[in-house]
Amino acid sequence: MTLRHMTASLLSVGAASVLLLGACANAPTLSTERIAEILASPDRRAADRTNDVRRKPHDMLAFIGLRPGMVALDLSAGGGYTTELIARSVGPTGRVYGQSRPRDPNAPAPAPSAPEGAAAPATAKPAPAPAAPPSSPLALAERAKNPAASNIVAVVRRFEDPVPPEIASDALDLVTLMFNYHDLGWIGVDRAQMNRAVFAALKRGGRYVLADHSGRPGTGISESGTLHRIEEAFLRREVEAAGFRLAEEGNFLRNPGDPRDQNTPNPPQPKDEFVLKFVKP
Repeated sequence: MTLRHMTASLLSVGAASVLLLGACANAPTLSTERIAEILASPDRRAADRTNDVRRKPHDMLAFIGLRPGMVALDLSAGGGYTTELIARSVGPTGRVYGQSRPRDPNAPAPAPSAPEGAAAPATAKPAPAPAAPPSSPLALAERAKNPAASNIVAVVRRFEDPVPPEIASDALDLVTLMFNYHDLGWIGVDRAQMNRAVFAALKRGGRYVLADHSGRPGTGISESGTLHRIEEAFLRREVEAAGFRLAEEGNFLRNPGDPRDQNTPNPPQPKDEFVLKFVKP
């Protein structure tokens, strides 16, 4: 083969690769029918189905805009409820990293709690804040035994440096943080450093989706360890300071009747919760 023919062949292969990558990047987001199939999967856990009632996963997955082949990072993965839903959504050609914070060896083990993001029962008494959100590598490893979620990768890293080294800059399609940003206040996380790390790891156009329990105007993150709430405008300012642009607000978990002055609303009702989607310009 002449040099001219070899060069033409290599250019042809390169062009085909670019087209393939473009096709993956432009894959359609999950349809409502596909999301319903995922949620109805018979191998999902009973506890997850119970959590579905308040978490409205059909709305959440549609809001995020997931598509097959995505590479995602679920911050503060907890027991892995969200991590597994993302894993099922991105499919075998995608991957989701579930991050948890290294446990302080001097801190007591946290008591068993309700499923990730669940509100406390109306009759429950306020409990002192634990030393840190529980680590989740074992829980995620157990979930990854299910073939439908075998693309879960558990990572134990500080919030300030949450992205595993095998992920290069501009490599992630999606980062999520569900109902735990407020916790970063009372455990002393450098949130600005974390948000910068997330920004660097995301591709241009990549999404950073956060959901949390709404606090009253002017409270900032001051009630994170007591009412487990955060002011929406405060969170937005912190994330935008890292370079993100707000793309969309999700109102499917809103409850205007929540006075937002207690951890568990009185009279008993769902918490007012916000969902925000940011993009890397």
